[in-house]
Amino acid sequence: MNHFRNNIVYLFIILLVASSCDLIKMKEDPTQETVKANPVARVGENYLYPEDLEGIATSGMSIEDSTERTMRFVNNWIRKQLLIGEAATRIEFDEAEIERKILDYRYSLMGYEYQSYYINQNLNMEVDDAEIESYYNENIDNFILKQNIIRGRFIKLPTGAPKMDRVKTLLNSTREENIEELNSYALSFAATYQLNDSVWMVFDEVIKNSPLAEIPNKVQFLQSNRYIETADVQFRYFLKILEYRISDNTSPLEFVKEDIKNIIINKRKVQLAQQLEEDVYERATKNKEFEIY
Repeated sequence: MNHFRNNIVYLFIILLVASSCDLIKMKEDPTQETVKANPVARVGENYLYPEDLEGIATSGMSIEDSTERTMRFVNNWIRKQLLIGEAATRIEFDEAEIERKILDYRYSLMGYEYQSYYINQNLNMEVDDAEIESYYNENIDNFILKQNIIRGRFIKLPTGAPKMDRVKTLLNSTREENIEELNSYALSFAATYQLNDSVWMVFDEVIKNSPLAEIPNKVQFLQSNRYIETADVQFRYFLKILEYRISDNTSPLEFVKEDIKNIIINKRKVQLAQQLEEDVYERATKNKEFEIY
């Protein structure tokens, strides 16, 4: 095993140096038969050669990383060859059908690569608020909350944090200077905080690892409370709720805005792929590039 590993390291040093110096070239005389280097691995009558390893690792990788990646590739190749060999002894294959599937996969892969290239070149990633809102209104039944969510402010402070009695005042204030003071205070002393009250948050995520997580009826709690303070041995928790939505109700647009944006972009990708296929077919039809006999 050590001998094999040393051969791999040596082989990859050669490949990396050759790649970086552009020394790997085809022989000038095409009539000369290329002599293959000693194989890297063998399974039965199948051999893995150094040229099969080219491109596995880049020249910017360290020798250790290159070796590890190459070893992984070689080991996977061996395992696959062994599995194929085992399969050949156990069941009878329709070689023609396998060849058709391989060909179909090859064409599909080439088509997919070109589609991806075309989409990356032509995809518009900009989605304005009007388009998001329109999609939301047209598909509002698809945006039903699965969890309770809140909009408000939350701060978790170590029990020894200074001026803790001022936090309540700052948390309930709408004055800009108080909001700035609270942000500065939280940045200096809070273990966790979320003070952007325009952002909707999953209620269970906010109260996780706090005494509030043990509330038996969270819906009733949300309906009855707007400001909460509680504590455990290590921390004190402050929660100001400005607005809430209960699960199984319609989600506010702001909470699903990013999801809708991704949906719209994915729909554009599908449309571009379909457009590409149709354009290629129509152009080929017009230019009489194919016939059906």
